[in-house]
Amino acid sequence: MAYYEHVLIARPEISPQQVDALVETITNTVKELGGHVGKTEYWGLRNLTYRIRKNRKGHYALINIDAAAPVVHELERRQRINEDVMRFKTIRVEALDEEPSPILARRDRDERRRARREGGRDDEGGGGDFEGGEE
Repeated sequence: MAYYEHVLIARPEISPQQVDALVETITNTVKELGGHVGKTEYWGLRNLTYRIRKNRKGHYALINIDAAAPVVHELERRQRINEDVMRFKTIRVEALDEEPSPILARRDRDERRRARREGGRDDEGGGGDFEGGEE
């Protein structure tokens, strides 16, 4: 069996819960056909680089798959039929990465920075932007 990373872009009109249901359907399809699904990540509603079917945004999701080629072909066939999927891309990789993707790692890093900034302002009591020194 080979390793694949499958990224899909779903229509912006559907809800994040519907995207989760779509990913769950993909997961069940792969398992039924004898494959294995590693991590799945929902990247959120993001801006598209260019319009797809008159849409400027789309729900992005990543799925790591360990399966044979016929499983991936069937998965892609079903993706082409599904009206909620605007685009998908399946790439064969040497090994599946179990760490968070760079997209999620960046989001986590940004959230930590924001929490530090907001926490720092509360502790300072509205003082200046620098710590210590003479005023």
